[in-house]
Amino acid sequence: MTETRRKARLEVRQAKPKDVRAIADLVRRAYDDLPAYTHGEIRGQLNNYPDGCFIAKLDGKLVGYCASIRLSQQLALSDHSWDEVTGNGFGSRHNPKGEWLYGYEMCVDPKVRGTRIGRRLYEERRALAERLDLNGIVFGGRMPGYARALRRKVNRAENPQDYLQKVIDGKIHDPVLRFQLANGFEPQGIIANYLPEDKPSLANAVRMVWRNPYVDGDAPIKHRLPRGVESVRIATCQLQSRAVSGFDEFIKQIEYFVDVAADYEADFIVFPELFTLMLLSAEPKELPPAEAIAALSRYTPRIRTALSEMALNYNINIIGGSHPTQMDDGDIHNVAYVCLRDGSIHAQEKIHPTPNEAYWWNIKGGDSIDAIQTDCGPIGVLICYDSEFPELARRLVDEGARIIFVPFCTDSRQGYMRVRYCSAARAIENQCYVVLSGNVGNLPNVANIDIQYAQSCILTPCDFPFARDGIAAEASENVETLTISDVNLADLSWARAEGTVQNLADRRFDLYRIEWDKRVGKISPSIGEDGETSAPITGPHAGRGG
Repeated sequence: MTETRRKARLEVRQAKPKDVRAIADLVRRAYDDLPAYTHGEIRGQLNNYPDGCFIAKLDGKLVGYCASIRLSQQLALSDHSWDEVTGNGFGSRHNPKGEWLYGYEMCVDPKVRGTRIGRRLYEERRALAERLDLNGIVFGGRMPGYARALRRKVNRAENPQDYLQKVIDGKIHDPVLRFQLANGFEPQGIIANYLPEDKPSLANAVRMVWRNPYVDGDAPIKHRLPRGVESVRIATCQLQSRAVSGFDEFIKQIEYFVDVAADYEADFIVFPELFTLMLLSAEPKELPPAEAIAALSRYTPRIRTALSEMALNYNINIIGGSHPTQMDDGDIHNVAYVCLRDGSIHAQEKIHPTPNEAYWWNIKGGDSIDAIQTDCGPIGVLICYDSEFPELARRLVDEGARIIFVPFCTDSRQGYMRVRYCSAARAIENQCYVVLSGNVGNLPNVANIDIQYAQSCILTPCDFPFARDGIAAEASENVETLTISDVNLADLSWARAEGTVQNLADRRFDLYRIEWDKRVGKISPSIGEDGETSAPITGPHAGRGG
């Protein structure tokens, strides 16, 4: 008699980038009284500390999610707000040396409550804390019955502490706090003004603590981050603008550099902003600026296809500079097409057109900036002028980007130095790598591209693990060339945790924050593993605590 084995119905595992959309949908189902996360915030949670994020899937459907980060004891056990401790929902305050695991998100689909999904997620956290020899787990627990208890005639709560005590004594039933108490967490006081959006709790939270029984809390353990190796090879192409007879000759020029970079086993190659402008030299006569950009935009499908095929064939990730593209509403945007070696294509629009672009070519700015997931981790793209706006790079890094590519096109040394100095600042203040790629030469019969100036480079933070002057590699000025260098992503993690300065960790979240418009935070247009096209989700961040 043949015995059939039934497939497991429940799966609990570490969350992955492909789960972002399903997590966002779950959070909306679980907390209809709180604002939704953006995809960008969830992407940041997963990228900033992937080990601390878990999901539960029941019969193939995502029904549970929890997110946590490591924090120092000083921060974890102090009074704080949810925004402050989580880096405004991105999980960007993760400290790899932190002694405590801090839980800031826990949600379970209302339709499966009672199946102990939450308990299983707590067990994953507990196992992580024990494996890392952390002091324990702490979080701010909601008290959703508090506002109602203030109005009760019997067992009326006088204040948050009184409410907590009545819950502990069994005089008031609070399902959230009872669940946390039943899972071995002990209350350690009230945190006021924890989450203003939490109206039922009147913004209060209970500091809940679980102490690791395998760690002696009286003998402080100093967690150190090892100097590991996570090498990525980057090639930046300083491209000579030249007249071409048509699309095939142009693509042949681009493929040459892709081929060379692939021979050197580079993981990425980046091309300059507006590198496709040389296609206009194939026009029979010089076109007025507006007509020229419209003509160039017609090449968009062929550009995307050609770069994507090269990425696949040469096994390299291609940051396709930028290319003017006509959008569905008829506007022209300056778009970088990022073609990955897995066949996916991502688009990052330039947010800030320069006055020159807006006047001559009527180019409009995009309205979304997001990290792009690659096989070497998340990256970001800031097209030329965008590098001069620090809040854009900060958003990309909050989402987990460790390399930011800056395709640029500048006509003078002054213009180039603006991009160069600002990019160097972005590398320092965000403790990330910034890679510049620019055009050189000139284009006959192409309006507004008379001269070009570039010195492409790969910039680093300025600290001991990196090059003395913050330059991993740079090209000679105004010469067509390919500049290649290895960078160690593990050095970034070390510098953020142990460096001479720690810009990301030392931000004053209690004083300021960047508030993003609800339209940003969507997943870049690409085809996911499930074959579905990603769709945007809007709304400010939300925090549930726990």
